[in-house]
Amino acid sequence: MAAAAQGPGPAFTQPWTAFTVEGAPTPGVAVVRLAGPGRGNMMGLAFWSELPQVFAALDADPGVRAVVLAGAGSQFSTGLDVAEVLGSWLGKLGPGAPAQAAQRTELLGVIRTLQDAISSVAACRKPVIAAVHGWCIGGGVDLISAADVRLASADAKFSIREARLAIVADVGSLQRLRGIIGEGQLRELALTGKDITAERAGRIGLVNDVLPDQEALMEAALNMAAEMAANSPLAVAGTKAVLNEGREEDIARGLRHVALWNSAFLHSEDLLEAVAAMGERRPAIFEGK
Repeated sequence: MAAAAQGPGPAFTQPWTAFTVEGAPTPGVAVVRLAGPGRGNMMGLAFWSELPQVFAALDADPGVRAVVLAGAGSQFSTGLDVAEVLGSWLGKLGPGAPAQAAQRTELLGVIRTLQDAISSVAACRKPVIAAVHGWCIGGGVDLISAADVRLASADAKFSIREARLAIVADVGSLQRLRGIIGEGQLRELALTGKDITAERAGRIGLVNDVLPDQEALMEAALNMAAEMAANSPLAVAGTKAVLNEGREEDIARGLRHVALWNSAFLHSEDLLEAVAAMGERRPAIFEGK
């Protein structure tokens, strides 16, 4: 049975700031692209506000049966816009300033909001295929870890970079990637903050396949989405729900733990040093304070 005709649901008609949403030539397939406005599709306030709205609208749209998630321009995403998202919170804390209970509570709310945004992708009943080209850093890895399948072009590079910024990754990579790439690979990437190539990502199972270029990547992602869209939508949604059931409780527990951890310990001299080093384009010097 062919997928239902795709109607102009809210996801397609809303004037998004951080995304574009369009129908694919194959009925039933939606293409969501990260579109900035930050350089390299950096994840600023608009991204975190709009992401759950986009996926809630796609989830509710009977004309959508599968989603391809990609980046516009030359990158997938260079990750969290720290200055925009955490800037107001960090601005209250100069060197040596204590983080009081009210400020820690505010930060806890920020972290949980970011976590919920990424979790909206995993919770979407429609299968989501991430098509990654260029850089996929930090929050970008969090995002693709919430997808059902990941594909990459040969130029893609991945990094769980938070430790290099004096941050414990807190939006889902540490929880979701354990079931995707295994414990040893995850610990290596998260504890070193190193960059890896698409070829390495394919070998460790972070991505299902590596395609020669961006054009071939999108073709493969759209073809896979079309295969999913041609199946019974009830069976597809049920299959995804059953696959999610066993691991979602563990993921939710891990997200709660890291949100509490970072609300207690994120404020450090090392974090302020990392922010300063980014602004001055120099290596950070951490002293564990």
